[in-house]
Amino acid sequence: MMKRILALLLALVMVFALAACGPSGTTESNPPADNTNPPETAAPVNDTLAADVYTQANFDQAAHDEESAEIYDKVFGEFNEYYAKALAEIDPDIRLGLMAVAEAKLLETGAVTPAIHNAGNYAISKTIPHTQPGVIWGMDGSWRGYKNLLITDHWLTPDERTELTSKWSELKGTGTWFDWAKQWAADKGYALQDSYTLAYTSDPQTWDALATYQASDGEPISLTTEPLLRYNSENVQEGGLAESYDVSEDGLTYTFHLRQGVKWVTYQGTEVGEVKADDFVAGMQHAADSQPALASLLAGVLDNLSEYLNGEITDFAEVGVRAVDDYTVEYTLAQPAPWFNTLVGYNILYPMSRSYYESQGGKFGADFNSSDTSYVYGSDAQHIAYCGPYLVSNYTRQNTITYTANPSYWDAANVQIKTITFRYDDGTDPTRTWDNLMDGTYNAGAGLGAENLEQAKKTAVPDDPDGKTYFEKYAYVSTAGTGSWMNWLNLDRYAYANYNDETQVRSSLTVTQADNARAAMQNQNFRLAFAFAFDRASWNAISRGEDLKNARLINSFVPGDLTSTTKEIKLDINGTETAFPAGTYYGEILQAQIDADEFPVKVWDPEGNDGAGSSFGFDGWYNPDTAAAYLDKAIEELAAEGIEISAENPIYLDYPHQDYSTSGAAMDQVLKNSVESALGGRVVINLVPCGSSDNQTYATYYGGTGYTANYDVYLAGNGWSPDYGDPQTYLDTMLDGGSMLVTLGLY
Repeated sequence: MMKRILALLLALVMVFALAACGPSGTTESNPPADNTNPPETAAPVNDTLAADVYTQANFDQAAHDEESAEIYDKVFGEFNEYYAKALAEIDPDIRLGLMAVAEAKLLETGAVTPAIHNAGNYAISKTIPHTQPGVIWGMDGSWRGYKNLLITDHWLTPDERTELTSKWSELKGTGTWFDWAKQWAADKGYALQDSYTLAYTSDPQTWDALATYQASDGEPISLTTEPLLRYNSENVQEGGLAESYDVSEDGLTYTFHLRQGVKWVTYQGTEVGEVKADDFVAGMQHAADSQPALASLLAGVLDNLSEYLNGEITDFAEVGVRAVDDYTVEYTLAQPAPWFNTLVGYNILYPMSRSYYESQGGKFGADFNSSDTSYVYGSDAQHIAYCGPYLVSNYTRQNTITYTANPSYWDAANVQIKTITFRYDDGTDPTRTWDNLMDGTYNAGAGLGAENLEQAKKTAVPDDPDGKTYFEKYAYVSTAGTGSWMNWLNLDRYAYANYNDETQVRSSLTVTQADNARAAMQNQNFRLAFAFAFDRASWNAISRGEDLKNARLINSFVPGDLTSTTKEIKLDINGTETAFPAGTYYGEILQAQIDADEFPVKVWDPEGNDGAGSSFGFDGWYNPDTAAAYLDKAIEELAAEGIEISAENPIYLDYPHQDYSTSGAAMDQVLKNSVESALGGRVVINLVPCGSSDNQTYATYYGGTGYTANYDVYLAGNGWSPDYGDPQTYLDTMLDGGSMLVTLGLY
């Protein structure tokens, strides 16, 4: 895997002499993490504010990259060793088992630990369940799937939802479910709505689908384009832009046969061309030129893509994607990837109108320059070409995104929802969601956070003969999600103020305190002490209520029930040949390796999910006694580096404080209280006021590079939803050069 290519900084000069003592150098106050010899004299204390020293102007890119590589190898070396064995394995079932073994090594680093998944909360809804795809990868199961939602004009009861789900299970795969569901609504006297209004919390930073890997960009853009293949409401893959496809006997060539007559249009609906095979070649090259972290999803898979990304070849014609003719696109793989057809709903394989892109100043290869003033492609929703079900008719940042049905869409006749409106919610009003549900602004339903849950429990349903509340009559618990949101520790922090505005979210840490925290974060036992000290359940209870505090918790990175073996396999688990029968879930193998390593966590509950087994719905990590024991080990090891840790001289860790949100602030306080209590005050959580959700997002998410990550701890704010149906889609993000490493402060 290539290293992430980082944005060019404004300057690389070192204004402060002390800057050489920071993250990109080693001095007496910041010794190498593997130094086992205590210094002869105590390191001098530097009380200068870290925010005044580690500035963006002082940043040394080359030194930071070198240091990131060293830290990555130290922290993730064992994971990489085991994961490489999994990737090299040809047998898909053994490969699955080896990936579970590799994830055990990943979790045992303590650098990234499980937080929550994206469901498991109370909700009320007017939407007939299973009318959008339920696949857990790509975009079909999220925003793109909204086009076929069946939204009634009545709140559905839990009994009605159970009836519908039972019928869906019966009809799945027959091609008759959707029509049956429409008839069910008609028989009930329920009218179906053709619009959908709901909340959103983060604006897209680009409208170029091929220049981003972030969900906050990819999901809004997904409504504007169509993939080669898509999933229907029965989770059956069917033709999108491709009418059919073929796979060669050796599994190395995928050939897609395109629909003819599919139009590219502007946001106003003006035709600008026809979708042709060359547009898929253009899209792949643009992704490789503009967003290598996205393109790296296929590095080592698509023939010669890795070589193009790292500069070994410069002629993109040598990469394994070509237009055989106007309506045939062919992908040549470097190695078999049986999951390739499940990836086509993700933006890395989207087409891009070559002619429209070039009309917006776009260039390819060495000529690509995103900072050129003539380059405007993707700068907003008015500078892209559309081939999907919707056009963006209105976008006002932090206010509204409105989509209207695209009359030129090839399948326009089957688009159920004609208008989709997203209204921005900054989280400052805890009852806004409930108010908007009651006044009809949100017309389909919503999850019920703590404040809205209380409203649902005390608000009576009008004209209900039994006087039931909305909670009593309509609330249900949403099923387990598939996105894994993790807790992240910054392994090589550089930013101590926001990169876009260094007057915002400024840390109060001194240089010495910052250097000590950075050294602690590079100690495995310290990281594990934090992992076991954080009370996730109490933290989650703030937003989900005490009775559902465990429902949203996940205990592994890859959901344990993502996939299972198709035959019996035998794996070497710490020198013991261990048999796993056909049908063994990934999570069971992961737990077996963790148990063999005597790592004290529970990642798989065989009784969960009504006895089917699950990695959700329980807290397998929180243990204050275990946390204290790991910290004791860390204190001894860090003392050898000249770093004293005690209640009188604690390690200070910054967390961007959601002081603008009542529930967010309360959750932050749980973080502080649980960690400080479990670790005896020897670690202190600094809640750094953000003042607004925008500032908090710039501190944590928008930067897109490790050196702009303005925190020591980042809870559940970044995670991964699968791009295709294989554990590799999650674990690849943690390879050197993987897209999630920036959340750890690397690169």
